[in-house]
Amino acid sequence: MSYVRPEIAAMAGYVPGEQPQAGKFIKLNTNENPYPPSSKVVRAIQEAAETSLIRYPDPLGTPFRIRAAELWGVEPDWILCGNGSDDILTILTRAMVAERKLLRLPYPSYVLYKTLAEIQGARSQEVKFQADWTLADDFVAPDPDLGITYLPNPNSPSGTILSPDQVLELASKLEGPLLVDEAYADFADEHCVSLVKQNERIMVSRTLSKGYGLAGLRFGYLIAQPHLIAELQKVKDSYNCDALSIAAATAAIDDQIWLQDNVDRVRQTRERMFEELMQMGFSVQPSQANFLWCTHPDWSLKTLFEEMKAKRILIRYMLYPEWGEGLRITVGTDEQVDACLAVMRSLL
Repeated sequence: MSYVRPEIAAMAGYVPGEQPQAGKFIKLNTNENPYPPSSKVVRAIQEAAETSLIRYPDPLGTPFRIRAAELWGVEPDWILCGNGSDDILTILTRAMVAERKLLRLPYPSYVLYKTLAEIQGARSQEVKFQADWTLADDFVAPDPDLGITYLPNPNSPSGTILSPDQVLELASKLEGPLLVDEAYADFADEHCVSLVKQNERIMVSRTLSKGYGLAGLRFGYLIAQPHLIAELQKVKDSYNCDALSIAAATAAIDDQIWLQDNVDRVRQTRERMFEELMQMGFSVQPSQANFLWCTHPDWSLKTLFEEMKAKRILIRYMLYPEWGEGLRITVGTDEQVDACLAVMRSLL
């Protein structure tokens, strides 16, 4: 006998990228930052560990909200903290998508969106990207059941981006809220945070997992108009961010010099990866993220993925039934990238 809801029993569940537990790998499969975080982060964690662990953490992450608000030119009540941006997505889905209502997302994109709808007992609607990774008019088609629309920007797995003007136009046509998921925006040429002031339907989520090198910490946040933040606070767990993560995240965004240096380094390596993969005959999508999406006309990508793994280099093989297959390769250090490309050349 099953004691869980039918929706849970029927769903497959979200499958994260492979995290090997033993042995040494060059790991370019889950879009982690290859460089250690700012030294300010380490010092903040040490200090918080010595002084803060006997008390419950600030339930709203106030120190972080103050610093993030300064960074983006808003007030602290425009910021909601989360246990990674996935927590922000969970809060939004719980708050805005009623049972049997609709969550809309582009396809292919982040598969967790669909999983969150299933957990909620809601429906998801996947709207296919066009061949050039833009969105057709059906992405903004009216639907009385639509609760929220998710737009990863830059998108994964493609690394492509819609401009702020394009996003603003989408929001003006939608009847409900639009969440712009900017998990990879630190590596992009532009972002949509300023749109939050222009249109109350637009919300922007951010994570410290990518640009700030804190995937293991789990901290993300939402920028939205204060009346929405106030409602979303009712849904989050009481203490969804712990004292160590609040301290570390606050120190991380306080070190914008480190962030810019890190982003510049990743972007330079990304451009070199792009050129060398093209020279090997791959079709490579120009990327605004810390990864590249590529296909090859002559080789089995799944076989290449498996052969790379056998040589202890992890990349991500992804198959989308209504779109096709591809390899998503994270931008690692120059040494990691050199090793990956050298093995790839030998196999091809």
